[in-house]
Amino acid sequence: MDKKHLLVHEWMTKAEHDLGLAELAITNKPEYKDLICFHCQQSAEKYLKAYLILLNIQFKKSHSLIYLLDLLAEKESVLDSLYETAEILEDYGVEVRYPGDWTQLTAEDIHEAYQAALKIKEFIKQKIN
Repeated sequence: MDKKHLLVHEWMTKAEHDLGLAELAITNKPEYKDLICFHCQQSAEKYLKAYLILLNIQFKKSHSLIYLLDLLAEKESVLDSLYETAEILEDYGVEVRYPGDWTQLTAEDIHEAYQAALKIKEFIKQKIN
């Protein structure tokens, strides 16, 4: 495996670990709503970064899924529905890690975040395979 493909594989593994941790928390600690949403966002972010690396698209350090999709859109078409999916997760990359209004997250928020992360995972896996 060449260096680029190894790096893509490492990003994909990290993404899968974030999603797996979210799944464990959903099952075992559903009250950790903020961390579940954070790890869903992190999974989506890492899947997108893996694909950008595969396409040789440079990106700056950012947690914004919209920014990453904008970079991808410069190279190939990105469906509006994927932007809508990313928007669900967008605020969970940073703010949710700190005290604030995040204690008001609901079970529906968790479900939406998890489904959004799965959609981005499937989109990227289809592109890469």
